[in-house]
Amino acid sequence: MSDNSRLRLAIIIGSTRRGRFGPTVARWFSGQARRRKDLDVDLIDLAEAKLPDTLGDECEELPAPVAALAPRLAAADAFVVVTPEYNRSFPAPLKTAIDWYLDEWKAKPVAFLSYGGPSGGLYAAEQLRSAFTEVQAVAIRDGISIPNYWDEFDADGHWPRTSARFTASVKETLDQLTWWARMLHNARSTRPYDS
Repeated sequence: MSDNSRLRLAIIIGSTRRGRFGPTVARWFSGQARRRKDLDVDLIDLAEAKLPDTLGDECEELPAPVAALAPRLAAADAFVVVTPEYNRSFPAPLKTAIDWYLDEWKAKPVAFLSYGGPSGGLYAAEQLRSAFTEVQAVAIRDGISIPNYWDEFDADGHWPRTSARFTASVKETLDQLTWWARMLHNARSTRPYDS
């Protein structure tokens, strides 16, 4: 992959609850990511994916929703997971989504955009680092955390009010994520990853 090639970034909305704020945060972030010339963005909403809650065993045929999402995840060079913090953790449907797949995550970078109360979702992001490490993804250091998100977005759910601070966090995170995505893409192309 050349330095001028576009990377495929999958942005995953991790909450499926009614009344959730995740799509608002994800739309804002995807708008920022789409401004970059080095990224093609695929916005994946787990509420629309409708993955089954119960995992099958290895002998079973994959359920249709799982099979439908697999190519989108496999095509991604990098991931950004948009997650709220529920009771100091991340949503159960997001854990189910992680667990349904394995090869799709391997040796690919993932960043976290968390939101919540005073902690900004950092407890959820920290637990996600462990979960993604277990499926052999590479969790990058920087991410975006939005504390008290209800104060940061305007009445229409657009652009954070303190956008300069968040714009800087987005740039730093995407710069790190794209660096890792290129390096890992080239490494997988040269020597396929086999754990």
